[in-house]
Amino acid sequence: MKVLRLFLSSPAAVIGFALFLVVVAMAASADLAYPGDPLDLAGRPLQWPFTNPRFPLGTDVQGRDIAAVIFHGARVTLAIGGAATAIAMTIGIAVGALAGYHGGLVDEILMRLTEAFQTLPNFLLLLVFIAVFGSDIATVILAIGVVSWPASARLTRAEFLTLRSREFVQAARVLGMRDLPIIFREILPNALPPVIVYASVVMAVAILLESALAFLNLSDPNVPSWGNLIGTGRAVLRTQWYVSAIPGVAILITVLAVSLVGQGLNDALNPRLKGRP
Repeated sequence: MKVLRLFLSSPAAVIGFALFLVVVAMAASADLAYPGDPLDLAGRPLQWPFTNPRFPLGTDVQGRDIAAVIFHGARVTLAIGGAATAIAMTIGIAVGALAGYHGGLVDEILMRLTEAFQTLPNFLLLLVFIAVFGSDIATVILAIGVVSWPASARLTRAEFLTLRSREFVQAARVLGMRDLPIIFREILPNALPPVIVYASVVMAVAILLESALAFLNLSDPNVPSWGNLIGTGRAVLRTQWYVSAIPGVAILITVLAVSLVGQGLNDALNPRLKGRP
């Protein structure tokens, strides 16, 4: 397949995909490598990495095994990033598709709504949602998705504006197809490549937003997320910096992997590069 060959021809994309597979493998093997609740107390607090064979990455301020939290946190991080991205892209694609296809008053109303969401920074709007609706993990995921859709809506709208007057759309109208089938069966598949690429950006941002909330103790404390581990290490950052540094590196690797995969998809799906041998 040509797209796959173009993707694999990019060293950055291959590295990113390999790193992403490592994170997925950690999430899949968490129960086998570290059975039980990773939030349970495991030993003496604040043991440095590699000083106790039982805790290769040390323990945090509450005596929890950092390695166990890292493995189980990979599952939480991927779930948060994936679910929030799905919510954001669903809203964004629906709004952008309707605005770009219909134009006129529909476009004006939907774009003003999009601009209203973009007036405030994402994180500030996210704080408002958390303050109003609470900080359980389902609410955090929904809130991240709700504040992250405007850019994908604008991108989808731009694609629809360029495609809605093409010959295959005119032919579908002549054949009597209704608007919704034209939008979702004819135009949307042709508009998806850049939107799919942008989804990697949304996922990376979603992971960072949840980590920022957890660092401020505003995320769900009952889940073993990397952000929560960073937050618990904030009080001992000057002396036991490893408590925050280890999950910080895990977040960095995951965000880098998602970004590199997105870059590879952009190279593979970019129409200007499809003629490349």
